[in-house]
Amino acid sequence: MNTIYFMGECMVELRAMSAATLHQSFAGDVYNSAVYLKRCFPEVSTSVITALGQDNLSKKMRERFESEQLDTQYVFSHESKVPGMYYIETDEHGERSFIYWRSDSAAKKTVEFLNAECVDQLCQGDMFFFSGISLAIIDKTSRDQFWKVLEQLKSAGVKIVFDPNYRARLWDSVEDTKAQYHSAFNLADITLPGVEDLTTLYDVHSVEAVIEYLKPYQINEIVVKNGPESVITQQNNTLQSHTIIPVTTVVDTTSAGDAFNGVYLGARLSGKSIATAVQLGAKAAGAVIQQPGAIAPKDVFQHAMVEAGI
Repeated sequence: MNTIYFMGECMVELRAMSAATLHQSFAGDVYNSAVYLKRCFPEVSTSVITALGQDNLSKKMRERFESEQLDTQYVFSHESKVPGMYYIETDEHGERSFIYWRSDSAAKKTVEFLNAECVDQLCQGDMFFFSGISLAIIDKTSRDQFWKVLEQLKSAGVKIVFDPNYRARLWDSVEDTKAQYHSAFNLADITLPGVEDLTTLYDVHSVEAVIEYLKPYQINEIVVKNGPESVITQQNNTLQSHTIIPVTTVVDTTSAGDAFNGVYLGARLSGKSIATAVQLGAKAAGAVIQQPGAIAPKDVFQHAMVEAGI
């Protein structure tokens, strides 16, 4: 059985349903990706690596992970911290605005739980996925240890997957971000950048410019997402352009990229070609943005993916 680990933060999601009603759920970029991968490829062992608290919401979050058939072996419990939380609103075009409460979340302490025994177990896996958000929330005092862990995993043959997913508010400075992303790109076997993320950081404004920027890192598999327009991939210097048919009804763009990432990686772990993986990832993203919230109802999502041929 193929195994993938998703390391990062899952938060309590509060979504406005009306002026007086909030819907409470759980979401976070790596968690969203893990959910959509597992729904489409149940044969892939899918684990979340994070830290929660010992409060009731943490208990419910762990139960939600398990209800999505995610492995919770590496979901740690911090004795005093609690999960982060965010409030989300969407406009008439499905675009989002957020308010966060996450500055002291348990997930910031995740690396402290990765002892030698745990790392040895992780070295038995196939893929390790983290994002720019995962990286940003790690306590600065733990970042050196995080890179040591990734070096061990890579040496053991685990494929390192990085999605830059840049969020300026989580970083002290652009210089700090660039330094950490440099380490990430150096270790990555697969990267899934969006043009918009790298434009802000590196002043690159096209798919071609993104691929040119990443060339010195010699990353084996590059998947560049350019919004609803197209996806460009490069593997072993072979460049492919993949046309994406955009959906006509957009309700909420939350986690579109997360859904793409999860289903793309699940497809690749399952032996599917890059072209097939891109199309399946795009179908997943298209299904998700037609529903409110980060995690689409399971039956609705499954129906859309069956129609896509998965």
